[in-house]
Amino acid sequence: VQEFSLSRHGADLALSDNFVLGEFACNDGSDAILIHPTLVALLQTIRTHFGKPVHILSAYRTAEYNALVGGSKNSTHKKGMAADIVVKGVSLKRIAEFADDLDVGGVGIYPDSGFIHLDVWRSMRRWKG
Repeated sequence: VQEFSLSRHGADLALSDNFVLGEFACNDGSDAILIHPTLVALLQTIRTHFGKPVHILSAYRTAEYNALVGGSKNSTHKKGMAADIVVKGVSLKRIAEFADDLDVGGVGIYPDSGFIHLDVWRSMRRWKG
């Protein structure tokens, strides 16, 4: 896991062809960001495959923010290893199926909220929220 700082590195720091640091920042506005490079690679692979922007709704979360939004105590978001995403024009099911082919750690589909959770944790887990 890599540790970044918005104030030191800048929100526009390129992490891949299509993603910048600011997209992974905690939604509480905190300066520190943890990001696992495999997560960036996964999201870039999805972006390239579908040829459409991947919108990150939530990636890194501080412990405080994670608790505020009702996240799991052991959330992979707190480790910089997860992102909740949408890809306009691509169904959650199609994204999940593609992620399955990539042997992603966690794939959670949240149809009521309209996003998919992806993480690069060690074990493969699948769920529908």
